[in-house]
Amino acid sequence: MLIVPLLRERQKTLVGCGCDPFAQTQRSKLQHRRSRINQQINKEMRMRAGAENLFRATTNNKVKETVALELSFVNSNLQLLKEELEELNSNMEVYQTDSEAINVPMIPLGLKETKEVDFTVPIQDFICEHYGEDSSLYDKEITELMELRQAMRTPSRNQAGLELLMEYYNQLYYLDQRFFPLHKNLGVHFQWYDSLTGVPSCQRTLAFEKGSVLFNIGALYTQIGARQDRSATAGIDRAIDAFQRAAGAFNFLKENFSNAPSLDMSAPSLCMLVRLMVSQVQECVFERVTLTTEDTHFTSQLRLAQEAARVSDVYLLVQQTMTQPLMKDYVPFSWASMVQVKSEHFRALSHYYAAAALCDHTRKPRPTEAEKAFLQFYVGGPAGPPLSQVLRDPEKRRKLGKAHLRRAVIRHEEAMRVHSLCKILRKMDILQDVLSLTHKRSLDKYSELDREDDFDETAEAPEIQSQTHQKPDITPTNFSKVQVTDFFQRLGPLSVFCARARWDPVRVVCLQRRDGGLGLTLRGDSPVLVAGAGLREGDYIVAVDGQDCKWAKHGEVVQMLKSCSERGVELSVVTSSLIPSFYVLLINMTTPICCVKFGAKQKEKASSIFLVLYFP
Repeated sequence: MLIVPLLRERQKTLVGCGCDPFAQTQRSKLQHRRSRINQQINKEMRMRAGAENLFRATTNNKVKETVALELSFVNSNLQLLKEELEELNSNMEVYQTDSEAINVPMIPLGLKETKEVDFTVPIQDFICEHYGEDSSLYDKEITELMELRQAMRTPSRNQAGLELLMEYYNQLYYLDQRFFPLHKNLGVHFQWYDSLTGVPSCQRTLAFEKGSVLFNIGALYTQIGARQDRSATAGIDRAIDAFQRAAGAFNFLKENFSNAPSLDMSAPSLCMLVRLMVSQVQECVFERVTLTTEDTHFTSQLRLAQEAARVSDVYLLVQQTMTQPLMKDYVPFSWASMVQVKSEHFRALSHYYAAAALCDHTRKPRPTEAEKAFLQFYVGGPAGPPLSQVLRDPEKRRKLGKAHLRRAVIRHEEAMRVHSLCKILRKMDILQDVLSLTHKRSLDKYSELDREDDFDETAEAPEIQSQTHQKPDITPTNFSKVQVTDFFQRLGPLSVFCARARWDPVRVVCLQRRDGGLGLTLRGDSPVLVAGAGLREGDYIVAVDGQDCKWAKHGEVVQMLKSCSERGVELSVVTSSLIPSFYVLLINMTTPICCVKFGAKQKEKASSIFLVLYFP
């Protein structure tokens, strides 16, 4: 495995093997509080429903007054509980970078919590009943599986934590093939909590377990992206990669896991999360363009304006998604507020950079590429003279730039107003600093352009055409980079020894040596098929004289049979009702050991060479 044992030991040190997760980590304590508040909310909702039914049913005015008073208390309690829950669900600041650089905070996701799962008895019973083996021989493998799941519940917020989650996700493929038949469940209950509300969901299907782990992979990518120091291009690139991979994980979950019991894994929620991650990638792209744009040339300022407009547009799309009926009451108010603040903030920046391009640079006398870029800058041209004429007249450029600044100030003030309405956002000092600084910068520039003789303030700046030089990618999760070994590989090759096959009990056949040898015809590898000597056509040899040979190659089984004792050999064989019959070559038992030659048509039917065992 790529995950070294030391990593798992370190993870087990953090959470403890078999410990109670609700008593160990801050995130688990947070989840416990979420669950408790949700139980109280459900209780208050039931009380309110009962009171409303009584209010509608009764005709007694005194009873109506009493019920109305009770309803006011219930509604008040519900409001307080929802506010407390929202504050827990929107804890964004804890995941931000420790850098002193002033950047707009990102929106990360908390991980889904899960209860402990004991695989011991279900897997032991399945090994005994389905595979017919002594389950106690696999206690080590079961323990390793449970230790991996325990460590996966509290991954570190870095690449090692991601690989730990991917290791468990890949291991679930083998677990599904080994122990989960199509029309029967193992009897294991997987309980996971909603990442935002803490509402528990429980299912017995392994798909729910896989989907929840995949969700946590995406959520962990969001936390890694949010904690990057975006004051340098290297940190911005890491944040872009993390948010693109988060979008890929949520998109894969949306396309491949349907009918999720928890709302955070529903299609509308995942669609919203994918758009949110793409928006945060676009924001990082704008930050990188800002850092790498050293000159203050006319076209550079236009590019910044269009990049900022693009960020505003994608956040506006997220905002619209969050206001859909199913999402409106589910998405935390602080998330919706943050998205609206960002949409207004970057729209204001777009108008600011447009004003800077118009007012800080003088036009050259002949047409340039800059002018061509400006002619395509707006969604629709401004009212009044054409743009080419505006560029030739410094006074008209000043007035158009002032109109952009006026719109910038209005957008800045709207962002600050939305920010002030959210108690959680008001606690984020960095966000307050960013909004205040950019607002002051626009006001200062507006004051520079303002003149006492400006009486014509009717000009309105047109909308800026959004454009980006780097469109975000939705990067799929690459699970193949974390190679794992099937914990239960000793059960045999997965293509044969799986939960989908039906097995008869293991039979032990004792073969005596005769003049013609053992009289066996063998076919295939890992495991080897036999025919004759009292064995059924298509039987698999799983052991020779008690020595396991499920993974043995053809020649290895031949060698084991050749070296058997003079008295004979004891074969352990199994028969699967799903294995088709194969072509078996019947030969004279007096023939010496040789390779049987096939004709052209026979070669098409046979997938391997049959060996005849003969012991003189």
